[in-house]
Amino acid sequence: MLLTMGTRPAELRRAIRSVFEQESVDVEVIVVGNGAELPEMPGGVTTIQLDENLGIPEGRNHGVSACGGDIVLFLDDDGWYRSRDLARHVHDRFLGNPALGAISFRIADPDGGPDQRRHVPRLRSGDPQRTSRVTTFLGGACAIRREAFDKSGGLPGEFFYAHEETDLAWRILDAGYEIIYDAEAVMHHPAVLPTRHDDFYRLNARNRVWLARRNLPWPLAVVYLANWGAITLLRERSGPALGAWFRGFREGWRSDAGPRRPMRWSTVWRMTRTGRPPII
Repeated sequence: MLLTMGTRPAELRRAIRSVFEQESVDVEVIVVGNGAELPEMPGGVTTIQLDENLGIPEGRNHGVSACGGDIVLFLDDDGWYRSRDLARHVHDRFLGNPALGAISFRIADPDGGPDQRRHVPRLRSGDPQRTSRVTTFLGGACAIRREAFDKSGGLPGEFFYAHEETDLAWRILDAGYEIIYDAEAVMHHPAVLPTRHDDFYRLNARNRVWLARRNLPWPLAVVYLANWGAITLLRERSGPALGAWFRGFREGWRSDAGPRRPMRWSTVWRMTRTGRPPII
């Protein structure tokens, strides 16, 4: 499933081609135009045209609703699959482990640069070549069991952008599934620096508050938000950036976070044993 704003038609065609080139499995391609007109698509592509930009999570929810398979792969429109065996590899992973809810892919630089640690969804991210259990995944480079996606309520559309994957991941874990970072499942993506702007800081802060309010027992929610407040103060030196962050933090408390379903303490313990308790 690919979500696009329609600004990268050549890259989108490359991404679609890499999916159709997958061997030994049946694939379907769903492309969602998120408030933008879609370019002409190759034959065999199912398209969904949204009249307005609904944000990343809600756009992906619309795409999943059109999928007919048991496993949903999410691919950024400027990424592509390195191997023609990736879909088969993912299929075999899910088939061999009924408890597996999601797989996070390794993102590799097509120009041969080093894998970026920020794309490895665990605290000990120094070795991107190491496969391990994790507690979250990368939204544009992952595969999710459709049953786990539906049972967990899908992505939180109201988040619009930032931390929507973690919200879904925590609910997948609380539903009894596990998540792995699979270093053998590789997606190519050009190395780019993340964009930092007022909305980035505001939505990151707001959605962290929503994430805690929706998913954490209150004692852990307080610790989680205190930790991230301290980390933000240590990392950021820009007054405008901190101002936007604190505006988002206040917004997170004053606005509706959606349904609250605090995770079980047994899930907290499993996450802690995995290496990342839900306080950081």
